[in-house]
Amino acid sequence: MRQVRLSVKAAVLAAIAGLGLGGSHAYAQSPAEALAQYNQRAEWEDKFDATLESLDAIKTSTPILSASTAEFMAGAINQYSMIVQRGGWGQVPPSNRPLRIGAQDSSVTELRRRLMASGDLEQTAGLSDTFDSYVDAAVRRFQVRHGLIPDGSVGQTTLVALNVPAEVRLRQLETNMIRLRAMSGFLGDRYVMVNIPAAEIEAVENGRVRSRHTAVVGKIDRQTPILNSKIYEVNFNPYWTVPVSIIRKDLIPKMKQDPQYLAKNKIRIFDWKNNELAWQQIDWNTEEATQYQFRQEPGEINSMGSMKLNFHNTHQVYLHDTPSKSLFGTDNRFHSSGCVRVQNVRDLVSWMLESTTPDWSRSRVDETIRSGLREDVKLKTQVPLYLTYITAWANEDGIVHFREDIYNRDGLYGGDVAGLQ
Repeated sequence: MRQVRLSVKAAVLAAIAGLGLGGSHAYAQSPAEALAQYNQRAEWEDKFDATLESLDAIKTSTPILSASTAEFMAGAINQYSMIVQRGGWGQVPPSNRPLRIGAQDSSVTELRRRLMASGDLEQTAGLSDTFDSYVDAAVRRFQVRHGLIPDGSVGQTTLVALNVPAEVRLRQLETNMIRLRAMSGFLGDRYVMVNIPAAEIEAVENGRVRSRHTAVVGKIDRQTPILNSKIYEVNFNPYWTVPVSIIRKDLIPKMKQDPQYLAKNKIRIFDWKNNELAWQQIDWNTEEATQYQFRQEPGEINSMGSMKLNFHNTHQVYLHDTPSKSLFGTDNRFHSSGCVRVQNVRDLVSWMLESTTPDWSRSRVDETIRSGLREDVKLKTQVPLYLTYITAWANEDGIVHFREDIYNRDGLYGGDVAGLQ
C-alpha cells in the first residue's frame, strides 16, 4: 500500500476523506477471534506469550458497562498519566516497504520503542531493526486493543493508531470515565449493549458477557443514535419498510439512474390505504416518493436479512441481520443508515428467547428462518438495550482498549477532526 508522509492529524483527515488510509483485508471474524486462531510461532514457546498477558485477558467476560470498569479505568488513567509525564511516546515513521514479520528497517526500532511504551512489547525485547515474531505478537496485541484486524502488519490504519499521542489517549480515557460512571448503575439481569465506536455488541447475563457480536453501525452522516430502550419483538423473515430518509437520500437517486431498481430489489410501493402503485405513477424528479410506503419483500436480498429486532425509539432504527456479511470482517464497520447489523444474530435472538419466551428453542429459530415464512414474536419479558458511545475502556487485567472517535463526540481535536484511531 502506498505510504503517505502525513502528520497524525492529517493522516486521520485523509483516512476519513478516503485518501488511501483504509483498513486491512477483510476477514469474516472479529479481531479477538482472528487472534485466537493465530498460530503461535516457535519463539512464543520461550514464554514470550506472557507478553500477550493471555488472550483471556483481552477477551474478558466482564462487561464494558460493569460497575467495576470505572475502577479499572482509574488504573488506566494513572498508567497513561505516568506515560505522559515520562514524555509520552515517539512517532513511528512510515516505511518504504511493508512492515511485517521478516522485514528489516530503521522504522522497526521506533516501532519497538512505541510498543514498549504502551506495554505491548516487553522492555527486554531489544531495539534491533528486525521485525521478528516478538514484534509481530506485540503488533497483533496492539491491533486487538484498538479494534483492528490483527494481521501483524503495520499498514496505514495501524500506523495512524500508533501515532496518536499519549496525551490524546489520556484525555480519551478521562472523557470516557465520565460516560462509564453515568452508566454504572443496575442495568438489568439480562441486557444488550451496543458500543457504537467499537461496532460491537455485548449480551450480558448476571453481570457477565454471555456473547459478543461484531456489528455494523451508522455512517458519519447517518449516525446510530445513543439511547436506552427495550427490545420487545423479533420479526422472522421480515418485510423492510424503507425509512423516509433513505427514500430521499438513496431510493429516489437510484430510481432516476435505473427505473428497474425497485423490481430488482423486490420493493413494492403502497399508499397509506394499502393500495399498490406502479413506479410509473410517481414523479421521480421531485420528492413525491416520500409520501408513499416502500416495502421490500422477505428473502435473501432483504436488507433486514432473516430477522429484525424491534426496540422502542423515534429514529426508525432496529437491530437486524444482513445479507452483506462480508462487512463484519473489516476494520471500518460504519456503513449503515443508523440501524445496527448484527453478526451471528441467531445466537443473540436464541439467547433472548430462551428465558423470556421458552417455547422458542434454537432449533425452532433455525427452522422458522429456513421456512422463509413471516412470523413476529413478542418477547414475554422485554430485554433492556443500551446504544452507547465508549471510545476507551479498561478491564480487570489492565488491558486498555481504544476505538476511533468516529462521530467526533470526544472533542479531542476541537471539532476539526471527524475521528481518531
